[in-house]
Amino acid sequence: MTTYARTEPTDQEPDIRARPPLVREFLLVAGLFLAYKLGRRAANGHVEEAFRNAGNVWDLERALHLPGEGAIQGLLLHSQPLIQAANTYYAAVHFPATALFLVWLYWRRPLHYLRSRRVLAVLTGGALVLHLVFPLAPPRMLPAAGLVDTGQVYGPTVYGATPATDTMANQFAAMPSLHVGWAVMVAVGLIAATRSRWRWLWLLHPAITLLVVVATANHYWLDAIVVVAMLSVALAVLRMPGNRMDAGARTGVSARTDAVLTDGGSRTYVAASPPARIPAEILVPAEAPVRAPADTGAGR
Repeated sequence: MTTYARTEPTDQEPDIRARPPLVREFLLVAGLFLAYKLGRRAANGHVEEAFRNAGNVWDLERALHLPGEGAIQGLLLHSQPLIQAANTYYAAVHFPATALFLVWLYWRRPLHYLRSRRVLAVLTGGALVLHLVFPLAPPRMLPAAGLVDTGQVYGPTVYGATPATDTMANQFAAMPSLHVGWAVMVAVGLIAATRSRWRWLWLLHPAITLLVVVATANHYWLDAIVVVAMLSVALAVLRMPGNRMDAGARTGVSARTDAVLTDGGSRTYVAASPPARIPAEILVPAEAPVRAPADTGAGR
């Protein structure tokens, strides 16, 4: 008699065979970052178009009845330490948090690392294309917005005082917000790759990032909305693995024991799930009693 019973998931262990070569990954990620930085600088200029687009975005937000960015900034401007903390978060957390996220996944969840790196590459490449075709001045530069450039006034800032001649960054690349996009990806990736009951707290990172980029007048609400839409498409195309797939995709054994099968004798074996080769009709609940065959009297 075959029986079928479920058990609880086992602890997840990294599959080192799924881990790509470290040097290759370092060169790949560094090359992608360099290409993105050079691409953003290539998108410099187009000042008039950037301000025209900014006016259109501002008007569209008002037509959609989105909350004014100034209301969020006003909450922080009541405290200089708070606004400086927001500027610091904007300047110092974006790249290190994403880098640490990739490093941790590389060592602890290799399959999740591969998919997260691909999603980030696709998202960043798409953002670069949008920066090139749709230059956008941030709200801190738009007179109609009436917002304060908190980085320049209170510090710290990562941007030069003269946007048109800034050789370190393209200040007219507000759409979409990769600060928000990368932060959401970090949260999604860590929630998918871990099983702690506290893992949902990672959502605080994109939530804080969103408030920071708006309060510091570096991005519009639509910058965040567009990047989340782009990320959703990337995640749908490059699906993230679940915990079960992460541990079992390479080895052929699931991270959770889903079925315990016996043949009615002394042999017992474990399957990741009810195998396709075993007909479903011979699987019965584990707690079901085993009945002896009925005596029909045949052969007497």
